[in-house]
Amino acid sequence: ALMTARAKVGVEDASDVLGSLSRCGEIPFSPERQRMSTINVDGDRTALLAVKGAPDQLVDRCRWERKAGHMSPLDPDRRRWWLDQVEAVAVRGLRTLAIAYRDLDPQQLNTLPPDTDVERDLVLCGIVGILDPPRLEARDAIAMAARAGIRVVMITGDHPGTARRIATEVGIIGEGGAVVTGAEMSSAGGEARAEMVRSTSVFARVAPEQKLEIVQELLAQGEIVAVTGDGVNDAPALRAANIGVAMGVTGSDVSKETADIILADDNIATIVAAVHEGRTIFHNIRSFLRYLLSSNIGEVLTVFLGVVGAGVIGLTDASSGAISSPLLAVQILWINLVTDTGPALALGVDPPRADLMDRPPREIGQRIIDGRMQRGIGLIGLTMALASLGMLDLKLPGGLLGGPYWGDGDLVTARTAAFTVLVLVQLVNTFNARSDVDSIRGRMLINRILLAAVFGSLVLQVAVVHVPWFHAPFGTGPLGLLDWLMAGLLALSVPVVSELRKLLLRRRHPTVRLPQRHSTIGTTTVGDNG
Repeated sequence: ALMTARAKVGVEDASDVLGSLSRCGEIPFSPERQRMSTINVDGDRTALLAVKGAPDQLVDRCRWERKAGHMSPLDPDRRRWWLDQVEAVAVRGLRTLAIAYRDLDPQQLNTLPPDTDVERDLVLCGIVGILDPPRLEARDAIAMAARAGIRVVMITGDHPGTARRIATEVGIIGEGGAVVTGAEMSSAGGEARAEMVRSTSVFARVAPEQKLEIVQELLAQGEIVAVTGDGVNDAPALRAANIGVAMGVTGSDVSKETADIILADDNIATIVAAVHEGRTIFHNIRSFLRYLLSSNIGEVLTVFLGVVGAGVIGLTDASSGAISSPLLAVQILWINLVTDTGPALALGVDPPRADLMDRPPREIGQRIIDGRMQRGIGLIGLTMALASLGMLDLKLPGGLLGGPYWGDGDLVTARTAAFTVLVLVQLVNTFNARSDVDSIRGRMLINRILLAAVFGSLVLQVAVVHVPWFHAPFGTGPLGLLDWLMAGLLALSVPVVSELRKLLLRRRHPTVRLPQRHSTIGTTTVGDNG
């Protein structure tokens, strides 16, 4: 940026300025000093100390100012004038840098003690405004984070005016939003400082140790904190946070070794995308568990209720009193094979839901299978069992629903029909299991892998029912068209019951959402994630 500024003022050749000066020493930048200096010499005749740094720090170290090629004293009025210029440049969103110098005696350079303060009595050359624009996608990412209940906090060493302008541009704060400086934090008491951290989203002119203090205070307030950083001084804050995120492009080796995650593109939008991906994974895990548990409970209840209610259904032999099992063991294994593999695994790769980022983060202690999910699993499992046993009752004589047409007395056919209903009802449940609250409509056809898995399982079930080679091993027999139609109707009992339950939930709780909890992403400098 300084090389560009040199060209803008008409100095094309650096030799015009530098002459034969060569660097012989350097005082490196540090967040505490907020400046950096080099010592340059020209033989035994000239030595120049060149300094650049934070204007509000460097102006106080200047005794003179250079105007039109001449030096004049820098009195208090001129100091205030320069600081006003700094403020005017900063509010435009430019990062400000002061440039100053001092002539040294080259004969004394080797005799200066290491702790000598040579950065004093400087000549102020001027102020430079450097444009470090935010990334185009930063505003959308921060808006999405806000919708998701994530509070984005900017922690920077830049001028408060620069921090306010950039934070306003990307949507961290509104027009005229509060900005707290490191000096204000230092002067505040314990409770006042805690309130600053709780209510403020932009911190400027912050020292490295204050970054750590902010993170520790957020943790003490019960927040889940993710910190991003790229410098050596960010390491303590990265380590203290729940999640430390280092910059992969501009980050130092120390920050990368300290962090939990390294961001390959130094882009805050990638962090928000990772949050969305994490929520998608968690949502799909819940869908997977909801489907498997409800299906397995349906199988268990089918066998249990079928044996307990054998006399009602018609599974009890009138002459011997023996009870027949509603399903054979091999049929249960077959159900697990065709429903718990392909369709269940396909639920794990369901496409992301856009509305996941409209929900607040979960509580730390929230269980994957909460009370509402348990009740839903139990209800769907019971519905599956009743549908399967209902088909069995329709096909057997002597039951509640048995009649001249349905009650033909063939246990193999009746068991095959109930077996088929249980398979179909579980395949339908794959679409229902995606949510405890959201309707089945709208997302049925979004997962081609799931559609293919369900279709493949259906083809296998048709084969085990109608291919004679499978009849003996699986204890099945062919079904008629009317049997298949009735099986299909009974399979629809799961979405009907589930949709009624979801409708009641949505009406009872119009804004069914995950519990409120705010997370925090702390950005350590304006440039890192802007």
